[in-house]
Amino acid sequence: MPKILVGHRQFIGTCLTALIWFGLFGIEATGATQPNIIVIMTDDMGFAGPSIEPYGNPHYETPGMDQLAREGLLFTDFHSSSPVCSPTRTGLLTGRYQRRAGVEAVIHPYANHPEHPKGLKEVESTFAERFKTAGYATGIVGKWHMGYPEKNPEYHPDNHGFDYFRGYHSGNIDYINHWGDHYEHDWWHGRTETVEEGYTTHLINKYALEFIEENKDQPFCLYIAHESPHAPIQGPNDPVQRGPGLETRETPLEEAMKQMMLEMDKGVAQVREKVLELGLDKNTLILFFSDNGDAPNTATGSPSLRGHKGSVYEGGHRVPAIAWWPGRIDAGARTDATTITIDVMPTILSIAGIESDPDRPLDGIDLSSILFDQSPLADRPIYWSYLSNGGSRSEAMRQGPWKLVLQHPGAPEGTYANPVAELYRLDQDLGETDNLLSKQPKQAARMLQQLYAWLKETEATQTPQDGGWIGSGMTGKRSSEEFNRFREETQKSYSTTP
Repeated sequence: MPKILVGHRQFIGTCLTALIWFGLFGIEATGATQPNIIVIMTDDMGFAGPSIEPYGNPHYETPGMDQLAREGLLFTDFHSSSPVCSPTRTGLLTGRYQRRAGVEAVIHPYANHPEHPKGLKEVESTFAERFKTAGYATGIVGKWHMGYPEKNPEYHPDNHGFDYFRGYHSGNIDYINHWGDHYEHDWWHGRTETVEEGYTTHLINKYALEFIEENKDQPFCLYIAHESPHAPIQGPNDPVQRGPGLETRETPLEEAMKQMMLEMDKGVAQVREKVLELGLDKNTLILFFSDNGDAPNTATGSPSLRGHKGSVYEGGHRVPAIAWWPGRIDAGARTDATTITIDVMPTILSIAGIESDPDRPLDGIDLSSILFDQSPLADRPIYWSYLSNGGSRSEAMRQGPWKLVLQHPGAPEGTYANPVAELYRLDQDLGETDNLLSKQPKQAARMLQQLYAWLKETEATQTPQDGGWIGSGMTGKRSSEEFNRFREETQKSYSTTP
């Protein structure tokens, strides 16, 4: 299949590539036969979530995820664009590094937290908006976490291209009574708060299938954002753990985690089966992955990776990923290409022949050549920038096998002070145990220079946000002069001639 470069094509080029696509795959250029897109994202599932190798969960079998992988393409080097949820979701929905939208941290549930007022601004362009403009039915089921619409209506999913919403606004909810982490009831049908019985995962599965059934006769784009296996740890028969009716849970942690994972896995299987049942499989792409690495002391982390959720080491952002499209993607295929969640939007827009917003150039790349041909990708730099709930920062950069990590121990909240760099070579040290900084100073200096340039460039294009840490670097509007001083001071710490 020809590679389509979304965001960099002229109108004529778009028409030609669309005609090539339709001609190659026998798809008529009508709205009714445009490919359907289903994006499934789990929450806090680490690299060892599925039981199929190379993920290899040792605790339980995951037949739904495993079947999807056996019939599709499995990724071994796929990454979330952040080690926590809100930033990754921002990057996924916009195809751009979340720094550009001003969302580098969890959108915190507590109103007095500096990150609480933030959210996805209407100026941003989401893949749902682009698909809706092209005549698709668009829906999101499950977790939003892109701002609290009760405080700012701008943040509601229906202002970002989603016609159908069944789910919750906050970071997580009690699986039984649906109270959010902000300690308010948080289950919605569109803009209507709805008291509805049912285990959260079962409701997500139910409404995902409902959306597919209702839109089987038109092209659709569905984003399924599972809560599982995020805390609170609750199986389907466990009592309430938050808000009214609180009871003590007696199910052992390991058993509750297993139940959470398997109910979500059943949902993955149900979506696949529904697509097959309706005869949509030859025209439907399913993408499956996690929003970040595992939460510590849960059952999906890989012992071969360093770190967990909230870490810019591999365990914080290397996640399982699967692409499924019978007849288009070879069954049992595998790729070691380094890929990231911001690649999803340019890929699905390309597959559907839809242009991106020219005012919001995409940072991700089109992965069509990997999906359909397993072709190698050209080397490119990939970046991470993370701001914790406590205001501490960390950054990372990947260039081929090299990985640079930058920590700021003891720095004032939100600032880039006290930079300490580490350098690893992942093809020889996937566990990031051997810091090569002193042995490879030139490599470290080159990557530091690139990282600083990226930080500066993304700060310059950042969407203004409410809130942010006081004196917090680029969570607020920081002057170029101040940033340049920061860059010069930190570069001195690792100065060497490239």
